[in-house]
Amino acid sequence: MPADLSPLIAATTRWLTRAFPAAGGAFAAVLSEAQARQAVTVAAWLRYPTVVDAALVMMAGPGGSARLDWIAGAQVHEGAGVEDRAWRSWVDEVVASWAGCMLAAPATAREAVEVVAHCEHTAVGPVAFRRLTAPDDHDLSAAALLRHPELLEPIAGLHRAGLVDRLRPGPAPAR
Repeated sequence: MPADLSPLIAATTRWLTRAFPAAGGAFAAVLSEAQARQAVTVAAWLRYPTVVDAALVMMAGPGGSARLDWIAGAQVHEGAGVEDRAWRSWVDEVVASWAGCMLAAPATAREAVEVVAHCEHTAVGPVAFRRLTAPDDHDLSAAALLRHPELLEPIAGLHRAGLVDRLRPGPAPAR
């Protein structure tokens, strides 16, 4: 059974939905969160594809949101409560960046979903990511900020090269 990445997925999803909030009420917020969660889940499974990888990050921790907060201009002040600092410590910068890449480019999302379809995390059965790979008009409207390529670029651009390497590995270097 794959290691549980849910704290990392939940925290990184929360960070994305706070940094790029939905407009249009509760229904839009739910649709936006669903898209963010799907993108983060795919990104986490790509970044930590094996049980060992997932277990190691859960033991060591993913690094937190400090740099992402700074880039996004988030106002996290020194007096932030323990609860706020706790969830932010589970945000994974690379996962957030890769999720941003997928949210801004549905073709990249479809390619990523194809890759994770064969990883250890999907061994229990097939998983659908329709809101990520084939968003309808309601999804797109709800997540206008979350899917805006120009707004996402400072985050998505951080680790785009690593995502491309993971999706399209080149030939092994000569020895």
